[in-house]
Amino acid sequence: MRLKSFFADTIEEALSLARREMGSEAMLVNSKRSHGEAQHLGAYEVVVCGESSRPTDEARETSRTASAAAPPQADRLSRDISDLKHQVERLARSLARSGSGPAGIASNPNLSAAFGRLTDAELDADLAYEVISKIGSNYTLGALRAELARLVSVDAELGLPGAISRIVALIGPPGAGKTSSLVKLAVQYGVTARKPTYILSLDIYRVAAADELRSYAAIMGIGCQVLETAGALAQALEEHRQKHLILIDTPGLSSAEMEGHQDLARLLATYPGVDTHLVLSASMRTTDLRRVADQYSPFKPGKLLFTRLDETRTFGPIASQSVRMGIPLSFVSRGQRIPEDLEPATKDLILGAMLDATAGSEAGGETRVGVAAA
Repeated sequence: MRLKSFFADTIEEALSLARREMGSEAMLVNSKRSHGEAQHLGAYEVVVCGESSRPTDEARETSRTASAAAPPQADRLSRDISDLKHQVERLARSLARSGSGPAGIASNPNLSAAFGRLTDAELDADLAYEVISKIGSNYTLGALRAELARLVSVDAELGLPGAISRIVALIGPPGAGKTSSLVKLAVQYGVTARKPTYILSLDIYRVAAADELRSYAAIMGIGCQVLETAGALAQALEEHRQKHLILIDTPGLSSAEMEGHQDLARLLATYPGVDTHLVLSASMRTTDLRRVADQYSPFKPGKLLFTRLDETRTFGPIASQSVRMGIPLSFVSRGQRIPEDLEPATKDLILGAMLDATAGSEAGGETRVGVAAA
């Protein structure tokens, strides 16, 4: 599979150039107005994928030799290209299922620009196409926002409905920001609200983690207990069940460590009233978000909490991950300040971040025809 960009005064003209070079089966992946240094090539850029020509024996031998000597950077590039290929293939399957193909988008500059805007924000390509297809010829920025709002789900209520205590567990990979998020929640929804609050921690693996959490608890004037097993956690939950808010900190687990924590996963997935939030960094690559989400699926998380929003300008993966898992976004964190840098996730916040960050993609450009290799 080969990706290539084509430039022309109109999207149709660029597609025509693409199909003359890559064949009639070439598929539109993305289209948007040109900007920056590419403006002199044409007013519009379309990215098209098509099958590569069959390599010669000499080319295959050269490829094998280069692959054998490839440095780690080349391996990472190869994985990135593979990820892109998978995304294109998912889009192709989505278009095939719809039966309509990208012609409607390609023939409408507004829809094409909107599609490019969503993919620039790194919203999954199949979700972007679904959104644009629902809008159709009635495109306005308001309609785009409304259709995105239909997809995005938020729920910043701590605890499960009807439960006596608000029991909140934070799970996630090492370095995701679970402990700092937990302290922020304790301040905002426990101490500031003057509600009885208690912290339970199973993070006995990270150096000084227990001491750090005890120090925070002492400053806030709330109780904190460090536990070593899932059985001890179950007992502690029974002992403190009358507390208004119980916050559970868990260790960051690699994929290799998951098997040794099946009891903890089973307890959090089945204990009555536990509201489990999967904590992820907004700066993670889309493929890593999927991998970690799959890794933590035995815990049955019911919500997503994203940290480090200040470290990225592409917010589509946040919405995509929520839609993919079928669970709402709960809170987002933009920095290390306690408790200021944690806020409830709202649709306005998420959609505003997605659309505002890509507003420049609808800028105009000069009108000259050209072709550039991707």
